[in-house]
Amino acid sequence: MMYLLTGGSGSGKSAYGEKKICSFGDCNRIYIATMENKDGESQKRVERHRKLRRGLGFTTIEQGKQIKSLQIPRGSVVLLECMSNLLANEMYGEGGAGERAVQEILEGIFRLNDMAAELVVVTNEVFSDLPVDREMGRYLKCLGEINAAIAREAAEVVELVYGIPVWIKGLKK
Repeated sequence: MMYLLTGGSGSGKSAYGEKKICSFGDCNRIYIATMENKDGESQKRVERHRKLRRGLGFTTIEQGKQIKSLQIPRGSVVLLECMSNLLANEMYGEGGAGERAVQEILEGIFRLNDMAAELVVVTNEVFSDLPVDREMGRYLKCLGEINAAIAREAAEVVELVYGIPVWIKGLKK
């Protein structure tokens, strides 16, 4: 079953996603980290997230691109964080999918969902009425397409607003 978590920066998505994964009980927990560690700032974020999930029983896979190539044990519970990083890596990173980023990511997500018992995907709510340049508009359009495709298939969609879960789709548990 697939779940989509969205929200703004600092909204509590990560902590909520980890709690959701842990709620599935004692099972093989996999954390797919999509941030590519390229500078001091990203290193700080990576270390912060590692500390937050220490002791929760996650196996971490760092995969900033090409998630459809991942092999995970069937029946695992998987937290994929975060879609906005994955899309940026695929669109703009060396060796990324470029123009095929949306299709490649969705194929990977649905493949992971087929292998996993539970898949929690974290994305960012970055849409607003602010003016953006052409390239940012293209990125946001692609992120919107991915989020909508995942939301259609997800059993549950939750937006985190200031740490408070707001159910968009599915039943509150």
